[in-house]
Amino acid sequence: MDERPHTGPLPHAHPVVDGRAPLADGQTVPQPPRRLPLATREVIAGWICAAVVLVLLVVGIAGLLR
Repeated sequence: MDERPHTGPLPHAHPVVDGRAPLADGQTVPQPPRRLPLATREVIAGWICAAVVLVLLVVGIAGLLR
């Protein structure tokens, strides 16, 4: 990749239509919010789905052995 030679300071940031405002010097790039831990309802729903899959697997295997 060819880089342009350094000929002086970089151009200033300019706002773009429908874009984010430029960051001030020293600020960090905004990050997406952290994921929250799973709610109790989500954990219970996951265990129920896993139990249904396990029961269907056992029934399917038992049906093949007959």
